[in-house]
Amino acid sequence: MTKKMRISIPGLLLLYAFLIIVLIIALFPIVYAIFGSFKPNAEFVAGGSRLLPKEWRFENFKEAWELANFARYTWNSVFVTAISVVGILFLNSMAGYVFDRADFPGKKLLLGSFLATMFISTGSITLYPILQVTKLIGANKSLWGLIIVYVFGVNVTNVYLFMGYVRSLPKELDEAATIDGCGFFGIYWRIIIPLSKPILATIALLTFKATWNDYMMPLVFTMSNEKIRTLTVGVVALQNTKDGAAAWNIMLAGTTISLIPIILVYIFTNQYFISGITAGAIKA
Repeated sequence: MTKKMRISIPGLLLLYAFLIIVLIIALFPIVYAIFGSFKPNAEFVAGGSRLLPKEWRFENFKEAWELANFARYTWNSVFVTAISVVGILFLNSMAGYVFDRADFPGKKLLLGSFLATMFISTGSITLYPILQVTKLIGANKSLWGLIIVYVFGVNVTNVYLFMGYVRSLPKELDEAATIDGCGFFGIYWRIIIPLSKPILATIALLTFKATWNDYMMPLVFTMSNEKIRTLTVGVVALQNTKDGAAAWNIMLAGTTISLIPIILVYIFTNQYFISGITAGAIKA
């Protein structure tokens, strides 16, 4: 049996102090944004360093909802995010399954090249080539073009996490399914997917967060048509709704509203999140 490491009381106090400091640093921007959404814009113009508002202005949320066309932009974001998450879950999980369970010539080279892209940060350099590719298929001015980019721009981290999780599942399950008449895809669909709910929930949450909060790519695809803007693009545009001064209070009110879906998704998936990401990372 392994001995559990014991931490002395002074060490425990230091540990808690460190974790509390990290928590405060991480939460402060969010708390400031929420309280800032209740401030009048004059308070930001005058400095805005105070955390709590001097005057609580609830009208900011009504203005943000109307000015940003929240109903339309929220639907656009839900449409893009929902289809993207489903498509990414299917393609990334299938890729992870194939890399772990299948044997084919050049597998190690392909997998090594694939994983090497994790260390390459292209950023905005790829925006123009991506836009040109979607332009060739006539999807550069629609939400479907954005969905295609998200789904087929395979996330290597997701593939790696799923591959690690599949590796933890006994191959005897595959053999038993093969005896019962399941093919390679049948094993994936009938055996692997039902047993992979924790890692799938983890990937879904990470994908939802990244897709919902993405700004640059949706901005490029919706620049010529305001009706197909996503919520993030609409919220940032709120900054320019006031004459002469940036409407920080309205933008922060919109930001606070846009946080609600992410919080709700996390509440419903958090029970799988830690177990899924730990299993996928360690067992790989």
